[in-house]
Amino acid sequence: MDYTGIVIFFMEVILMALENWRFIETEPLDAYTNMAVDHAILESVAKGESPPTIRFYRWHPPGVTIGYFQKANKEIDIDACQKNGVDVVRRLTGGRTVLHQHELTYSVIAPENHPKVTGTILESYLAISRGLLFGLENLGVKGQLVNGAESKRKGTAACFDAPSWYELVVDNKKIIGSAQTRKQGALLQHGSILIELDNNLLFNILKFSSDKVRRAARERFKGKAISLAEVMERVPDYSQVVQAFNDGLSKGLDINLSDGKLNDSEKQLTEELEVGKYRTDQWNYKR
Repeated sequence: MDYTGIVIFFMEVILMALENWRFIETEPLDAYTNMAVDHAILESVAKGESPPTIRFYRWHPPGVTIGYFQKANKEIDIDACQKNGVDVVRRLTGGRTVLHQHELTYSVIAPENHPKVTGTILESYLAISRGLLFGLENLGVKGQLVNGAESKRKGTAACFDAPSWYELVVDNKKIIGSAQTRKQGALLQHGSILIELDNNLLFNILKFSSDKVRRAARERFKGKAISLAEVMERVPDYSQVVQAFNDGLSKGLDINLSDGKLNDSEKQLTEELEVGKYRTDQWNYKR
């Protein structure tokens, strides 16, 4: 007996029972536009004009994002960033400095009282991190959820210098770093999934008191962060990584992701936020 039709039927029933979220994959964008898009979706979801959304994106040129509370001129060598063609932008979320280059960046945006992500910040971190863990498993990578207080050891301004609550590590090295904020009743969590890692560029654009301190920090960092390429012993195809984490987040959050795109109001708000906020020195440097 051929059970193919029965299997397909039950799969369709299961998908119909799952809640639909919007999935957006955008082309590589500069740092200012990427942050404006996340912010625009956040505001649209907060107003009830857009559904819960997961976005995957990339960066061109490379970008450095600093946490909401960081002081750019204290942490970042702005001249070195300009020399190396690296954009600098402040995130809406907290946390430390992240170099965005060879990675898949994700964002999860939903009402903060949505049952899939409801609860405290730590509880919602856990829910999303489970999906990320499934994504790693889909690539054959054995990851672990860090479950403990944020490291108190002295480190650098770099986000991947130490794992915090419910972030993912492989061999005790951070492979995915995330940050979250809540605004007007909606939640935004975004993070970096390292495909490759350029330690030299990262430590060339961070500020240090001396080259000796810089070299020592770079050496320590090698034991604290790891990329998919290092773990898999090859550089995975970007589309493979996208599919793995699309499936992983769908499973972890128990949702169905439907391909979508920005609506007209989100596009307009993105343009306004990019020009009026994320490209301005007032936002990026004068805090």
